[in-house]
Amino acid sequence: MSRILVTGMGVVSAIGSNVAENRQSLINGICGITRLEGFQSRFAGLMPFGEIKKNNSGLAAKYNLTKPGITRPCLLGLMAMKEMLDDAGLDEKILRSRSTAFINATTVGGMCLTDELYHDANAADTGSPYLGAYDNADTTLFLREYFGIGGVVNSINTACSSSANAIAFGAALIKTGRADRVIAGGVDCLAKFTINGFNSLHILSNELCRPFDESRKGLNLGEAAAYVVLESEDVAQNKKSYATLTGYCNANDAFHPSSLSDTGVGPYNAMHGALQKASLSPGDIGYINAHGTGTENNDLVESVAMQRLFENQPAFSSTKGNTGHTLGAAGSLESIFSILCLTNQEIYPALQFENKIPETGLIPNREYRKYVIEHVMTNSFGFGGNCTSLIFSRS
Repeated sequence: MSRILVTGMGVVSAIGSNVAENRQSLINGICGITRLEGFQSRFAGLMPFGEIKKNNSGLAAKYNLTKPGITRPCLLGLMAMKEMLDDAGLDEKILRSRSTAFINATTVGGMCLTDELYHDANAADTGSPYLGAYDNADTTLFLREYFGIGGVVNSINTACSSSANAIAFGAALIKTGRADRVIAGGVDCLAKFTINGFNSLHILSNELCRPFDESRKGLNLGEAAAYVVLESEDVAQNKKSYATLTGYCNANDAFHPSSLSDTGVGPYNAMHGALQKASLSPGDIGYINAHGTGTENNDLVESVAMQRLFENQPAFSSTKGNTGHTLGAAGSLESIFSILCLTNQEIYPALQFENKIPETGLIPNREYRKYVIEHVMTNSFGFGGNCTSLIFSRS
């Protein structure tokens, strides 16, 4: 069976407008989590967020978009996908082919415009241009139409594991012959809807998040768009390749709507299943980009699951200390960060970490360093116990 290669990447996050900028920020230990500037919220001055400092009107003007009702996820997704397509060398003919699929992930979608929709509903008889954006597939359909993608198109919303599942689903399409190449990833933006929702769960921190730290207080929400091109090795032929997607597994412990089980059943099964898919042993993994949200439940449970699986703990860290938790974009964003570790043989420092969790004693990597890696794992664990692990290997 032909290998699945990563032949293109594109990203925008709070620490950079492209892949190169994101990598440099990771190397330098840059934290993009700041005070909210893009819209008014009662929490704007109380909590930090991983905000992309680009306004919607400026992005729309950049791409000559004048149609009303285009949401911020559409604009951020457009920005990241343009970089990815240029990087992979995919032209219009290839995009329109029925063998090119697009799997997109988002959790917020057009719900970021709840205020506009409410205002329109009370101020006009003609309806609102933002109404259609409430369909979770709206961002997917916008990007498909903009780029003219001709193959299988689908939207995935499994909370924080959404774009990791988009990548895994894309791999399955290639393996089963339903596509030769797949554009996979996700996008989410900051919005009152999610800020208020996460605050009601009492898991937002009023300080910079501290993944895997004893004194962690919660997560910082962020926004990002990140996409990769997956191609069958038979199709990619002599194209450059960043990595090979060798393992992927989705597991669900169905323990609680917003918490993982104390024993880490879902995370363990996801990591173990990805290793089996890749025909690797735990000792083969050189680095783990952990889910690492900075919440009390996740970081302890993920630590327990890692210790259960790995006799010798690989180097690990969470890049959410740089970008915040980007929800539906987290899986693909952190996949790109993991691939950067692999291709450049380096690992990045965990930010804000000071003291280990007493129950497990694990210490994330705390400095930038060159590091020999053959296989990296990235974890994405969503609400409802939806857990996904991906493994990328050197091509």
